[in-house]
Amino acid sequence: MDLVAAQTRDPWCVLIGTILSARTKDQVTAQAVRRLLPAAPTPQALATLSVEEIERLIFPVGFYHAKARHLAALPAALEEKFGGTLPDTVEALCELPGVGRKTANLVVALGFGLPAICVDTHVHRINNRLGVVRTKTPLETEMALRRRLPQRLWIPWNSIFVSFGQTRCKPVGPKCEGCPVAAFCLDKGKRK
Repeated sequence: MDLVAAQTRDPWCVLIGTILSARTKDQVTAQAVRRLLPAAPTPQALATLSVEEIERLIFPVGFYHAKARHLAALPAALEEKFGGTLPDTVEALCELPGVGRKTANLVVALGFGLPAICVDTHVHRINNRLGVVRTKTPLETEMALRRRLPQRLWIPWNSIFVSFGQTRCKPVGPKCEGCPVAAFCLDKGKRK
């Protein structure tokens, strides 16, 4: 998702890119966004596309059938719930099809530039491994981090830990040897 956000801070584009990014490699997401956004630069333009057209444009992102259905339903939901305007709060964004807390937080932070903490599996896992939080779910982690971290760290927190989780602190077989934060890790040396 950082690839999309690096190219634009437009909340609509960030929303589309974030919806497409779930369970999809960054490069595949970026290619799908480059195909979809010229055809759907606005909710009104997206409303003119069929589910099949959206599927064709976003393939091979993960779960492209479900994502295409969510995207096709998005313009009507925006119009019905928010008068066609993309909301800038996590709670309101979560009312849209295909949008959960992770996506909503990313749109608020990267699209609107407002304080938000996006907690995905990497952020949740690593913050627990380091003892920053002791939580069981990403939602609990988000709420704990909101209480503990200064707001200026909320937006970059996700990028730091996602990259670290993808390359070093993996869920299975983390690369503990030579890890720069191994001294602080409560799970150092564990294979899971």
